[in-house]
Formats: sequence, C-alpha cells, structure tokens
Amino acid sequence: MAQVAGITWVSCGEPLTARRVGLCKPGLCARSQIARQMMSRPSNLTKLHYQSRRIDRQQTHHRVNRLFKTFIFGIILGALGAGALMYFAPAVNLHRERSLISVQPNGGSMERFQINLPRDRILVGLAGVEDSIPAGLDWPGEDFLGDMQAEAFIVRNENNAVVGVASRVASSTEETGAFIEWVVHFPARGTMYVQMELTPAEDGVRDGVLRAGTQDFLPLTGRIREQFVSEVDDGDVQGRIVLEATLAGPLGDEE
Repeated sequence: MAQVAGITWVSCGEPLTARRVGLCKPGLCARSQIARQMMSRPSNLTKLHYQSRRIDRQQTHHRVNRLFKTFIFGIILGALGAGALMYFAPAVNLHRERSLISVQPNGGSMERFQINLPRDRILVGLAGVEDSIPAGLDWPGEDFLGDMQAEAFIVRNENNAVVGVASRVASSTEETGAFIEWVVHFPARGTMYVQMELTPAEDGVRDGVLRAGTQDFLPLTGRIREQFVSEVDDGDVQGRIVLEATLAGPLGDEE
C-alpha cells in the first residue's frame, strides 16, 4: 500500500497495475489472477483442437502413402501386363522373306546375300571425306576415331529382294588394333556378328568367322566370305558386295 498525492493505492498482485482504495470490489483481484492463468495456458477445447488437427495430419499422411504405393504398384503391374501382351500378341508382325538356302554336303547350309552399289549404301563415315553419306554427316575427326571407317548398307537376297541391313566397320590404328567387322541384321530371323580376316586372298575374296548370333543364328557356327564384284549388268549398279554364309548347327544340322 502506498499514498501518492493524497490517494491511497493498493497493489492488486500486478507489478504494473494498482487500484484506488474503495473502488476495487472484493474478490476482483483473485478473479483477475484466475483469468490470467487461464489465458497463460491452452484450455481443454484448445487442446482438443490441436489433437484433432494432429490426427487429421496423420490420417492425411497415411492416405498419401497408400495412394503412392497404389500408383507404383499400378505402374509395375501395367508394365508386366504390357510385356506379356507384346510377347503373346506382338503389335508388329514382321514379314520374313523366304530364305534361299542350299544344303551343303557336310549337313550345313549356304546362303548368299548381295549389296548393290551405290544404291544400297545408306551411310559412309570416314575422317577427311567431304562427300559423306548422308550429305552433311559430321563425322568425328582423326583425333577421335583415327582412320576408322563405318558403312551401312541395305542387304538383298539372290532374288534382289530386300531382306535386312548391315554395317561394316574397319580400322587399322594402333589404339584399337586393325580389324574388319560385319553386323548383319535380318528382321524376324536375327543378327550375325562376323570378324573378317585383314588380308584378302589373291582372288579378292576375304574370309571371316561368325563370332556371335541371335535368334535363328544363335546356335550356329560357320564362315562368311566377302567378295566385291565390279562387273555387274544391272542398270545403275556400279558394283556389288557379295556375302556368302556357310553355317551349321551344333551337330551339323541345317540352318
């Protein structure tokens, strides 16, 4: 209690407030303290509100997790279903040209393919060549690939029907070692990977070995012969590459 300017002031429990004597009703200070305590901490309703919000967040998190897992499972199941559908009912039915095969005395088979030049040449890549095919091809320089030469062709059978595509890659640099390789692909039949000898025979024929194959050529072994024929009487054909494949199965079965 203090007296200032003739007025007596009594503390109400607050360091910064006071009341005039006779103006404060009994119990007012006590109710003020109770009100301050209730304001200083959340009420039961506020606690229930916070708990409800926390439960809602947890339920939302669980729902998102279930949706995400369902989404991932749907993608995996869809991919498996699409793969099974493509395997049992392929969307593209590749046409297979009749193979012109002759049976060999050893039980193997022989088949000839031809490439008409220049009409069947679809790519030529060689460092330092200006007239590359296709026109405008930006082939890497010698610093990157050395003297490596790559060519791609259309492949035909002996009836001049298109049966596949092929690539021929050759190099003589020390970094890669000298090599000549063919990769010949036939839709609906498979692919052959062939390594050729570096030096051709006196008649210009170059021999090679089937190193690997896929589909029909997977179980086969044998040799491939490469020959360039310059004299061809076939319109605008200036030359022809002939590939002769002599292949046999594990027990000499026909291809």
